Amino acid sequence: MLRSPIIAVTAVLAMSIAASAGPFQGLERIIQLAESRLDAAGAIYCAFLAGLNTIVSETEPVYVLVITNEPTENIVMAASIGKDGSLNLEKAVAAGGRGLHGIATPAGADGLFSQSSIQASAEGQVLATVNAGSNTVSLFSINPKLPTDIKSIGDPVCSEGEFPMSLAFNSNGTRLCVLNGGAVASVNCFSVDKTLGLVSIPNTLRTLPLNQTTPPTGPPGTASQLTFNHDDSKLIASIKGVPPASTGFLAVWDVQPASGVLSPTAAHIATVPGGSLTFSLTPIPGKNAFVSTDPGVGFTVFDLDDFARSAAVPIAGQSATCWSSFSPGTGSFFLSDVGTGTVTEVRVDDDLQASIVKQYPLGANAGTIDNDVATINGKDFLFVMAATAASVDVLTLDGPGEARKTFSLDIASAARRANIPIGEREARVPRTP
Repeated sequence: MLRSPIIAVTAVLAMSIAASAGPFQGLERIIQLAESRLDAAGAIYCAFLAGLNTIVSETEPVYVLVITNEPTENIVMAASIGKDGSLNLEKAVAAGGRGLHGIATPAGADGLFSQSSIQASAEGQVLATVNAGSNTVSLFSINPKLPTDIKSIGDPVCSEGEFPMSLAFNSNGTRLCVLNGGAVASVNCFSVDKTLGLVSIPNTLRTLPLNQTTPPTGPPGTASQLTFNHDDSKLIASIKGVPPASTGFLAVWDVQPASGVLSPTAAHIATVPGGSLTFSLTPIPGKNAFVSTDPGVGFTVFDLDDFARSAAVPIAGQSATCWSSFSPGTGSFFLSDVGTGTVTEVRVDDDLQASIVKQYPLGANAGTIDNDVATINGKDFLFVMAATAASVDVLTLDGPGEARKTFSLDIASAARRANIPIGEREARVPRTP
């Protein structure tokens, strides 16, 4: 059965490192009519990877999908995953729009300041991507027997805002919502039509008071991630604060089950004392609760049923912990710190008490950002975008506290050999937001 935990990564392509899996010369480039719909690129930064999405198919092999977020043309790249977690790039398809990079000084690895810029639905067997430079969202069908066989459904649709940066499918893949984080900041939702593509749902466009620019300036003060809660009754956006002037918060809309219409206004839930830069939202299985990274402290556990049980948890020595995912095989959450190049393993018990299990240094200059977990033949693997290294690192998860790095995929070199637009810039580790 198709399984698709999603990573939304934003990674600067810089000097590439690491070994690669298999011959990249055979990478198939399928850039179709979407090219003709692209307009001229603005004077933005060079090239950025902006999304990584793992998909488990009905038959081996498994696949990782990445969007490039390149300002001249956003492209979806597909890599197969071997039984040992190794990666091999195979195909590239036009996303139907352009990428764009937020403004940070100094420029950092996270171009979209967000998680979930590329999303897949296991139930719906569809893939969606943002095109931040075109203010559009694209939808693709996924062949569960061959996940690289992705085909566009309809045309890219307007996000009804500026700088779309995060996406969320409901549990059955019949609805998709987008978070816009630019000067026109908002959420907007669509129904998923397998023939027409994305169809706007009336009365779901809701503005957000971010007071931002296009592209946004951050990371402080920017939007972060959009997600549904466990039963699809709430749509939740995480927003970073601008310390010390303001703290981060969650914007929560009620969702009408039959129509998908959102409540006219969002409830604003301020982060707990000690928190400030609310970032990722990773669901805690069996709970109406989330693990949320916070580069100002470490991470927060949000309990939406009893907010008094929510708590910020410091990570000693952390610099910019911003992305998270969950491993069902180990029962652990894995958090990436782009500033230190460290992945932190976290455990949350039934009482929502969190503890740090272990930390895994991947290199101070790796630029570890978004990550995701895939289960292959009963074993979990963690895939981490190493932004400044322009690679995807693979960690085998043998058990709680037993992760080990086993592989790296050099994405930049593979893309260039296939004539996919990839720019270079100096490797940088971003400042702590």
